Amino acid sequence: MAPSTHRTSLSVRHLVGIKDLTESDIQLILDTAAQFKEVINRPIKKVPSLRDVTIANVFFENSTRTRLSFELAEKRLSADVVNFSASGSSVKKGETLLDTVNNILAMKVDMVVMRHSSPGAPHYLTKHIKANVVNAGDGTHEHPTQALLDSFSIREKLGDVAGKRVAIIGDITHSRVALSNIFCLQKQGAEVMVCGPKTLIPKYIEALGVKVGHDVRQALAWCDVANVLRIQLERQQIKYFPSLREYSLYFGISKQMLDELDRPIVLMHPGPINRGVELTSDAADSSHSIILDQVENGVAVRMAVLYLLAQL
Repeated sequence: MAPSTHRTSLSVRHLVGIKDLTESDIQLILDTAAQFKEVINRPIKKVPSLRDVTIANVFFENSTRTRLSFELAEKRLSADVVNFSASGSSVKKGETLLDTVNNILAMKVDMVVMRHSSPGAPHYLTKHIKANVVNAGDGTHEHPTQALLDSFSIREKLGDVAGKRVAIIGDITHSRVALSNIFCLQKQGAEVMVCGPKTLIPKYIEALGVKVGHDVRQALAWCDVANVLRIQLERQQIKYFPSLREYSLYFGISKQMLDELDRPIVLMHPGPINRGVELTSDAADSSHSIILDQVENGVAVRMAVLYLLAQL
C-alpha cells in the first residue's frame, strides 16, 4: 500500500547527497516518513511495499546505528536483505570497489546501500551500475539520510524547519553529517551556524552561506536547535587541539548551560555520543534532548527513501 503524498516521485534515481535533491524531494521524503512512522508504531510493523526487491548493504567502514537502521527499514518494507562487510571479504585480497559491487549485482540485487571511507565513492558507483544507490556515508563528504532524519526530528518537535536557527557544534572539518545538514536545512529555509575550534572548522565554509562562531555559549543563545557532533579522532591524522579535557572545557555542553538559557532549545546528536566530551550525561539525557527520537525517526526516514527510490 503506497503512502499518499502530493507529489509521488523523486527527481533523482539515487540518493548520493542532499546537494542533488530539490526542496520538494526533501518534503516528499519527510511526508512519506511521517506515514511510515505510524506504520512502525503499530503492533504489526511490516508492510509489503518492497516485497521481491533485493537490497545489498555494502559497508566498507564500521557502522552500528546506520547499518542496523537501514536493515530494520528494509525488513519492515519486506525487502530481501543481503549484508556485506569489507572486513571479512575479498576486498582484503585486493578486489576493487567496482568488482565487489558487480559481483553482488550479478546475484540480481536491485538496490545498493553503501558506506565507504572515500568521498565520492557512491557517485562513482552510480555511473557504472544500473541498481539504485543510497549513500550511507562517504568519508568526510555527505551522509544524506542522517540529515533527512535530523530535519524530520526538528519538524516533529518544532512544527517546521523553515525560519529556525540551527547551530552545528563540534568537529565540522571531519563530519559528513555537518555538510549534509547544512544543505538540507538551507533548502528548507533554516538559518545555520557552525561552531567549534578554529582548527576544526573548514577555512572557506562561509561560502556555503553559514554563520561561523567559536563561542559555544553564544551559539546556544542564538539557536533554536543545537546539533552537537562528536570529535572524530579516527579521521584525524594530526592533533587539532591539546586534549579531550581541554576541548570539553571550552566546547562541551552541560545541562547547567542549557538551563541558564533564556528559552528552551532542542538538543540533537547523530551518535555515538562521547559522554563527558561534547556532551555531559545530564545534558544528553535531559528534557532538551531528542537524541533517541532521532534514532527512531531514522528507521522511518530510511523506509521512505528506499520506498521512493524503488518506484523509479
